[in-house]
Amino acid sequence: MRTLISSAFISLDGVVEAPGGEPGYRNSGWVFKDVEFSLDAVELKGREQQEAGAVLLGRVSYEAFSPVWPGMAEFARYNALPKYVVSTTLTEDKLATDWGETTILRSLDEVAALKETDGGPIIVHGSASLNHGLSDAGLIDRYHLLVFPLLLGAGKRLFSTADMDTRKLKTVEHEVYGNGVQKQVFDVVR
Repeated sequence: MRTLISSAFISLDGVVEAPGGEPGYRNSGWVFKDVEFSLDAVELKGREQQEAGAVLLGRVSYEAFSPVWPGMAEFARYNALPKYVVSTTLTEDKLATDWGETTILRSLDEVAALKETDGGPIIVHGSASLNHGLSDAGLIDRYHLLVFPLLLGAGKRLFSTADMDTRKLKTVEHEVYGNGVQKQVFDVVR
């Protein structure tokens, strides 16, 4: 079974919306404008790219990333990986033609089936709504979080607010960087 990893830049109060500058959010770009950059703090992102076997995105994140990531050298490895988009509305004719193999999944059951295939870890980037569904369905195996020392208030959150039983997490890696960012890697305990 493949490991499904939710990877996020996240504020201390749980916001994941528009960390890189995506339009439409009041605090857009908070990763770059509100905290001093540290190469050490993004080492996890490079490692994820090398270890990943596939990328999983929700439609909104796919539509934000697909016009930009194919032309960025720092995402070259992701460009070559198979990509999966979970959407009930996206159509094949709207897929990027310059971003490699992309498959549309129509349900979380299809995500569960993807996890049963052979291959390396499946990395989820962005995709707040998708993360809620994946978490609620018990499909996330690991969290890779870079927690920024910011309180952003309103904004899309990583974690679902569904009324559910406690889910325990096991810390497998953590570090604090000079700029205050914390790396927190958790496995979901089953």
